[in-house]
Amino acid sequence: MAEPALTDSAPRPGAIALRDVVKTHRRGQTEVHALRGVTAEIPAGSFAFLLGPSGSGKSSLLYLMGGLDDLTGGEIEIDGRPLSSFSESERDAFRRERVGFIFQAFNLLGNLDAVDNVLVPFLPRGVSTELRERAVSLLNQVGLGDRLDHRPHQLSGGEQQRVAIARALLKNPQIVLADEPTGELDSETGAEIFAELRRLHAAGGTTVVVVTHDRGLVTEGDLVFQIRDGRIVS
Repeated sequence: MAEPALTDSAPRPGAIALRDVVKTHRRGQTEVHALRGVTAEIPAGSFAFLLGPSGSGKSSLLYLMGGLDDLTGGEIEIDGRPLSSFSESERDAFRRERVGFIFQAFNLLGNLDAVDNVLVPFLPRGVSTELRERAVSLLNQVGLGDRLDHRPHQLSGGEQQRVAIARALLKNPQIVLADEPTGELDSETGAEIFAELRRLHAAGGTTVVVVTHDRGLVTEGDLVFQIRDGRIVS
């Protein structure tokens, strides 16, 4: 298992650098310190884990990496450029075109079939025949070729997560951010889903960052960041 380390190489597409990242939430008069100065490097093409107990700051860090939340302090750089320097339109484009999100809750739309749920990020702009064909191809790759016209309520939890993975990968993202992607699944289905993530990562060289509390998912060569109380402890 590789240890997190600084890299001397020039940033490649999908490289993430965390510079003394701080995130504080305010609840009424109380401040909750989710992250307390996190510094780390995730080279492009890595398969990285954020490990730690509930409330340790893992998900907060993942959301900040994806531009879904704002920093309280410090900086996050994507391919050497600070996220804070992105305009609103650039940040929207970053989330839409360069990052694939996989959430524990799946976030599928109940009135759409599997194909259109994969296409959701592109529906407002219109969907070409080529893009629809790619969505179908991805669903076939994750074993849902016979479920293309099924809506979420007609799919098992594992099948819904496969739709979410296909949706994340449709844009050929530089970065995939997965928040407890197997947390709601039984162990067998979870293992199948994770094997799919591994296979797709190996095929495309995408940077993958996974939030989990399960160290058993880690294999040799992965980057591992152990987080506790808002800090990297190993």
